[in-house]
Amino acid sequence: MADNEQDDQERTEQPTPKRLDEARKKGDIPRSRDLSAAAVMMMAGVGFYLMGAQIGTGISEMVRSSLTLSPDAITDEGMMTAALAGAMLKAALACLPIVGLIMLAAAITPLALGGWSFSTEALSPNFERLSPLSGFKRIFSTTALVELAKSLGKFTVVALAAVLVLRSQTSELLALGSEPTKQAVVHAFKMCGQAFIVLSSGLLIIAGIDVPYQLWQYAKKLRMSREDIRREMKEAEGSPEVKGRIRQLQREVAQRRMMEDVPKADVIVTNPTHFAVALRYDDTRMRAPIVVAKGADHVAAKIRELADKHQVPIFEAPPLARTLHRHVEIGDPIPQRLYVAVAQVLTYVFQLRAAKQGAAMMPGRPDIDMRDIVAAEEVEQRARRGETPRSEILQ
Repeated sequence: MADNEQDDQERTEQPTPKRLDEARKKGDIPRSRDLSAAAVMMMAGVGFYLMGAQIGTGISEMVRSSLTLSPDAITDEGMMTAALAGAMLKAALACLPIVGLIMLAAAITPLALGGWSFSTEALSPNFERLSPLSGFKRIFSTTALVELAKSLGKFTVVALAAVLVLRSQTSELLALGSEPTKQAVVHAFKMCGQAFIVLSSGLLIIAGIDVPYQLWQYAKKLRMSREDIRREMKEAEGSPEVKGRIRQLQREVAQRRMMEDVPKADVIVTNPTHFAVALRYDDTRMRAPIVVAKGADHVAAKIRELADKHQVPIFEAPPLARTLHRHVEIGDPIPQRLYVAVAQVLTYVFQLRAAKQGAAMMPGRPDIDMRDIVAAEEVEQRARRGETPRSEILQ
């Protein structure tokens, strides 16, 4: 009991949607047997009261026809069997409406509390219930005391309702013996309907208390501790180790894809050792040159190695390489501030390519215009000091 109280004190948080969904999949949903019993009895009472004449007439006709037999039928086993089957069929047809109403009430009532639930896990055997220790814990638990109090309350309410019904219908019960048989049967069914309605009204009072209690008990049973919620969120989002591994794999895939684009580049701008940025430009499809790959240190060395292997020109321009690596993401066009500097590099590369093909003279190495690069660095420094919005850096 102390362990349970301590556990309840730790579980102070409302259940999460995931926990509620898992409980429903296991068939664990709030239920009130008192509500179901009251609904079934009330529907039976209404059915007996409204259809008592029809049911009584059918039963009376079945009894009359069953007791009206010819001497030949009495001595014929085959005819007696057929007569018995016919009587059972008439009785079933007479009771069919009331049985249908009761089944309808039993099917609809769960919708008011928890809804329908079809779970195969609820059918699996639970060997913990076979444990004597678990049985004693259930017998002397708080839930067992509450159920005992509810049972005593139901007995008291139903007993009082029954006494009221018997006292109010005493004269009618005594008068049944003087009525014709058919009329007495119909009258008796209506009296049963009235009694069921009164008794079910008493059960509805019990259900009105039991339903909120069952909802509270269900919510209490599924309550979670802060640690449970953190563990569930961790499982939903994934552990840091798994997420770190996923990010690492994503970086490796992105790097492999980036390296595949290096041979397609027009030029590699280097630091020359710390940074390397691969640029590509197609005037028929691109508004400005784009960065297809970039990296520092080991990645930069790998980019230079692939460039040498596929004969991609390498141009050493440390300030330009640093600026491109810092401000331009892979797949993005270069910022407008660097148009002039990059244009000088690409012009030199295209002229160099033409010279190797014998279509032009060998060009001289250009002097990169540093003004726009210095301006970009100054904007970056002002942004770091909070003097300029960082969004203006790439304008």
